[in-house]
Amino acid sequence: MLVSTRTLALAAAAAVALALAPTASAVEGPAPDPRNKKAMRDMATAIAVTAKYVDERQAVKDGYVKHGECMNNPFGVGSMGFHYVKDAYWGSTDPSKPTALVYSAETDKHGRRKLQAVEWMVTDRDQDLKTADDRPSMFGLPFDGPMPGHWAGMPKHYDLHMWAYKHNPAGRFHNWNTALTCPKKTPAAGGSGHAHGR
Repeated sequence: MLVSTRTLALAAAAAVALALAPTASAVEGPAPDPRNKKAMRDMATAIAVTAKYVDERQAVKDGYVKHGECMNNPFGVGSMGFHYVKDAYWGSTDPSKPTALVYSAETDKHGRRKLQAVEWMVTDRDQDLKTADDRPSMFGLPFDGPMPGHWAGMPKHYDLHMWAYKHNPAGRFHNWNTALTCPKKTPAAGGSGHAHGR
């Protein structure tokens, strides 16, 4: 059974409140300036439009396709889950159109994954990892990169994660969630050329 509209509305309201609430302790990772009204509005928009994707089936129905594997951080602690990408939103810096949804490595009793983060991805214009004059930004934050693609056919690119649905001790916009790890049977990202910084 699909999640009801009321449940989605409550989830979105709770997520927006969480996004706009001041943190109780110092932020360990990147975060927008809470005085930046546009950044706060854009965060609220991103959460409101993606709340329906807590149901993985809705993401697939709306054109998000699973790419690659769960990725462990080859440079330290943390991981990302599975990326579901909507090609039509590739290159988006619109808070209402995230390129990817990041789902948990584990599944629930119904075999479904949990939504953890949303992500925007933009192609590196010159495909040269040594230059970054075209680095985009959102929420008053620069994107990470440029970096190699994470799966076959993916170009060198920039990306920005927002852990809207799973707490990340390293910060809501840190690319790796330091509280997570991929199952041991999943190959680490190091061999795929995944080179997120931080």
